[in-house]
Amino acid sequence: MQQRISATYHLTTRDDPMRTASLIAGEQSSGTFVVIPGEDEALKARAAATFDISPLAEPSEKGALGHYRLTLSWPLANLGPSLPNLMVTIAGNLYELRPVHSLRLLDITLPQAFAAAYAGPAFGISGTRALCSVPQAPLIGTIIKPSVGLSATDTAAMVAQLCEAGIDFIKDDELQADGSTCPFDERVRLCMQVIRRHAERSGRKVMYAFNLTGELDEMRRRHDLVMAEGGTAVMLGLNSVGMTGFNAFRRHARLPIHAHRNGWGYVQSGWSYVAWQKLWRLAGVDHMHVNGIANKFQEDDDSVIASAHACLTPMFTDKACTVMPVFSSGQTVMQAHPTWQRLQSQDLIFLAGGGLFAHPGGIAAGVNALRQSWDAAISGVPLATAAKTHRELREAIATFGPIT
Repeated sequence: MQQRISATYHLTTRDDPMRTASLIAGEQSSGTFVVIPGEDEALKARAAATFDISPLAEPSEKGALGHYRLTLSWPLANLGPSLPNLMVTIAGNLYELRPVHSLRLLDITLPQAFAAAYAGPAFGISGTRALCSVPQAPLIGTIIKPSVGLSATDTAAMVAQLCEAGIDFIKDDELQADGSTCPFDERVRLCMQVIRRHAERSGRKVMYAFNLTGELDEMRRRHDLVMAEGGTAVMLGLNSVGMTGFNAFRRHARLPIHAHRNGWGYVQSGWSYVAWQKLWRLAGVDHMHVNGIANKFQEDDDSVIASAHACLTPMFTDKACTVMPVFSSGQTVMQAHPTWQRLQSQDLIFLAGGGLFAHPGGIAAGVNALRQSWDAAISGVPLATAAKTHRELREAIATFGPIT
């Protein structure tokens, strides 16, 4: 039986929908803008994309926009199990075709050949938990703030406070790279000295995802430095690195890969996160940012939760490729309850930057308050009730609330 790839889109067009769908299918497989002699029926049977289109909202009058659900299907033989070429096929010259007013990729289904061709996450949820010594419960984490401007020494001093406060996870801000103010190598060495000393005292090593986004040879070298210093995670900006760069790095990596989606704003008009995250999970990320409940951006809560659920949903029967969803963006103690109520999973990393550092009691109080809010949420204790017996939580609510 022929293995096939399928992709579903939301299409809007003023043209005849069948003609538009046929044009898209031809453009993304064997056809071109005119009929040519070489595209005979036998070739079409082997290589042409097929399509199915149904109305979501019919145009009110001729020439008005119609909304349609379009599903395209291609034989795997057209491209082979290749993620870079898959991106060309499912999101190449579709969006700019003249009859297409707008197009958004909603979901993709891949044949088993892709599972065999790509390694997927090396650590994923269970591996991340093992390295952090957190067998259950959300990982409570933070982003070093201010985003940029601190020296390597300043950063290490902040990491020391976070370690003593009981944090599980720390990451560089995506803007923190290898500038002269805070050079990458110095930042890694000083911060890992702090983390190693804390691990020797406590028996528990904090995971720090150092941002090593850069040219491929730089990323490999930086990864090796983090590993040599005893680090347990690295971070990449997916849209900066690209699929081919990521795949080359993944073959080299021996540490969990924390995937940042910075730049998502310019991707989301053409992709749903549900479709986009499947490619990166298969390629081999271990954690993926999904935004957060009541975030500071434009994304609504339904979309955030759908993204997190997608990260936790197996992709193949014999290869789950599940990864840790990472909640961030304006997160505080106020988001623990609604996140738990809607996700119903403890497999997540919960990052609070300002929501931790701005606690009036300081860093340790900020960490404690976040953990208290999550403990209460999972135990089914209302936030206001938990606050009566936890001063740090009470102060955090006063700062970041109120409870509604």
